[in-house]
Amino acid sequence: MTSTPKNKPDTAAPKGMNKGLTSYGDAGFSLFLRKAFIKGAGYTDKALDRPVIGITNTGSSYNPCHGNMPQLIEAVKRGILMAGGLPMDFPTISIHESFAAPTSMYLRNLMSMDTEEMLLAQPMDAVVLIGGCDKTVPAQLMGAASANLPAIQLITGSMLTGSHRSERVGACTDCRRYWAKFRAGEIDAAQKDEVNHQLVASVGTCSVMGTASTMACIAEALGMTVPGGASPPAVTADRIRIAEETGARAVQMALDGLTIDKILTADAFENALRVLLAIGGSTNGIVHLAAIAGRVGLDIDLPALDRMGRDTPVLLDLKPSGEHYMENFHDAGGMATLLRELKPLLKLDAMTVTGRTLGEELEAQGPGFKQDVVRPFNQPIYPQGAIAVLYGNLAPGGAIIKQSAADAKLMEHEGRAVVFENAADLAARVDLADLDVKADDILVLKNIGPKGAPGMPEAGYLPIPMKLARAGVKDMVRISDGRMSGTGYGTIVLHVTPESAMGGPLAHVKNGDRIRLSVSKREISLLVSAEELAQRSKDNPIPEPSATRGYRKLFLQTVTQADKGVDFDFLRSAQTKGKTPAL
Repeated sequence: MTSTPKNKPDTAAPKGMNKGLTSYGDAGFSLFLRKAFIKGAGYTDKALDRPVIGITNTGSSYNPCHGNMPQLIEAVKRGILMAGGLPMDFPTISIHESFAAPTSMYLRNLMSMDTEEMLLAQPMDAVVLIGGCDKTVPAQLMGAASANLPAIQLITGSMLTGSHRSERVGACTDCRRYWAKFRAGEIDAAQKDEVNHQLVASVGTCSVMGTASTMACIAEALGMTVPGGASPPAVTADRIRIAEETGARAVQMALDGLTIDKILTADAFENALRVLLAIGGSTNGIVHLAAIAGRVGLDIDLPALDRMGRDTPVLLDLKPSGEHYMENFHDAGGMATLLRELKPLLKLDAMTVTGRTLGEELEAQGPGFKQDVVRPFNQPIYPQGAIAVLYGNLAPGGAIIKQSAADAKLMEHEGRAVVFENAADLAARVDLADLDVKADDILVLKNIGPKGAPGMPEAGYLPIPMKLARAGVKDMVRISDGRMSGTGYGTIVLHVTPESAMGGPLAHVKNGDRIRLSVSKREISLLVSAEELAQRSKDNPIPEPSATRGYRKLFLQTVTQADKGVDFDFLRSAQTKGKTPAL
């Protein structure tokens, strides 16, 4: 038996319009009927003989992050046609962070299923995945990984920054900053409404290192975009040129049989995790990488990730860990500039969508130029990676903290727990004048994990209680089993595993309990005895959330915990290949 050479297509496999024929019991008739219908749209046999390149259309009036979708699709089609392919765009679910209830994370897995099934159901030799807003890129990579076609990611790009009273502002770190000012009484309602007009100056994703920018950088680090694909803003000519190049590259991937499994390797994920740490990336990046890796049979090794963080400094001076915005990163050379600084730590033999290795692509990018957005390796913005992994009796399965965006004075802290049972309880009580809370207390929010909310919303960024905010308190230790937007900042412990809705230790924290946080020791501990914690668990059994029908029932029955990516258990690869990073 002979095997197909690496990166070479199986010439016996069906291609183009012959792929995935509808089941009528007669393959010849199926193809005859398919061609009859597509010719109704004006296609010729000559056009239909070309490699078919699918293009996911995730445009939506509800999704301003994807507001440049028509221009991107046009440019991708141009690239495909010039390279000899046949472009076929098709719609999939579109998810926007601010327009999805209860949270966009709840719908990420549904979008991944939609993407996977449409890639398999429709004839295409390769696919261009166009996404940008937080959950869309991970959903597309998850679905494409499971479908295992030649696939390439096109990022929609970041928005431009605005100006408020001569101060440069951009979503969404500055959204949170100005909202905190309003809550603290530092600005009035009129100025709050005034800045609201300026925070989002164009279509595109958040201009800071939130989840969207993080996933853009991660997609390039994984080798899933053309070089330079992460950073061009949405409304620039550079972004349109990247789109055209992406279309042309998709055709060559189809001809070469460069399927996604050859790119999404353990080394690729190690590179992506290294980049996540070095850019001050969103904590959401860990959850999404765990989900994508799970689709190809890999588990993210959280202790190894933490070890990696100790020798991976934060180099990118971007909000919320720094001062700049994504358009500055692009002007500074984008990911190539960052990867040059990280080069000694990277797996340079990892394959990319270009058919060349990461090392080969870096060599082709040249030596770089003087800039001040990406710091030299020996002059970091923060000496360790952005994210630290914590363990203890409060989080036996782990928790994380974005240490680069935390208050250094609070990273070694012991305090009294002020407990909120769920998001509704938080909303009802956090701003009460008689709330028993002091600045050195620790705010604890339960039941916002994968099953508890459901969907693990970005409610981990608990607001500072009103009376403390108006007294000038800017940060407190906050703990939850939920997530936090990458645009947020503060000393916030997230992804506590197992979650409280599953009966994890977090469920049994009481008001007045003492909690110890030690980032240096990677510890998050509830200072009660094991016997007391066991008794509380016995006295207060936690019923697992359930639903009677629909997607919510599927979600609650099958969703995994944060360390497995909050994916559905049946969507993960049936075979486990190992762990990454291999440190």
